[in-house]
Amino acid sequence: MDLQKQTAPAAATELRASDADRDRIADILRDALAEGRLTAEEHAERVEGALGAKTVGELDVFIRDLPAAHQRHAPPHAAAPNRPPAGAIPADPDENLVAIFSASVRKGRWRAGRRIHAYAIFGSVEIDLSEALFEYRQVVVKAISVFGNIEVHVPENVSLRGTGGGVLGNFEVETLDSTDPDAPVVYVDGWAVLGNVEGRPKRGRIIADILDRVQRKVDKSMRRHFDR
Repeated sequence: MDLQKQTAPAAATELRASDADRDRIADILRDALAEGRLTAEEHAERVEGALGAKTVGELDVFIRDLPAAHQRHAPPHAAAPNRPPAGAIPADPDENLVAIFSASVRKGRWRAGRRIHAYAIFGSVEIDLSEALFEYRQVVVKAISVFGNIEVHVPENVSLRGTGGGVLGNFEVETLDSTDPDAPVVYVDGWAVLGNVEGRPKRGRIIADILDRVQRKVDKSMRRHFDR
């Protein structure tokens, strides 16, 4: 064997396509159908061809005339810090939610301030930001629970951070990173003393509306196809 002879690497378009490559093309074609760029017949024909493609180059043919094939991937952005910069958030709260042997709820369409204080003493507090209007990029929720329960819900398209702990209690904030570098960041700080503090993402109304609108458009295209 002549070690001096090296086989030239295959071009990217000649590489064997993986199942993940085919799924990516199928997703692009589905979006194109929902946007009205493809008819139902064109979509079905291209999906069938993509499933049978052997190489990456063969797959690219089916999306060559679609905008998604010419979009560049956005550069990665730095994750949100675990705490806001010093002095970025005022010490005084914009809103206080207090529940002493009672319940306090903030939900629906409301304007979230930069700092929200929540105190649950033998009571419960619910802060639902899934439909809130974010006037500021950084929002701090200070949560103190003593024999009580505090729940913070945020939209799926924001970042969520938590700093705190529990004393014979539970402090649990699910870390969430938005794909949008300009998305709001919600910080949940506090303590749970023989109580519970939780922060979790929740599907918001805006996201649901988008999904419903896309589904309706796909259903309309399919009905038009079968009515012919």
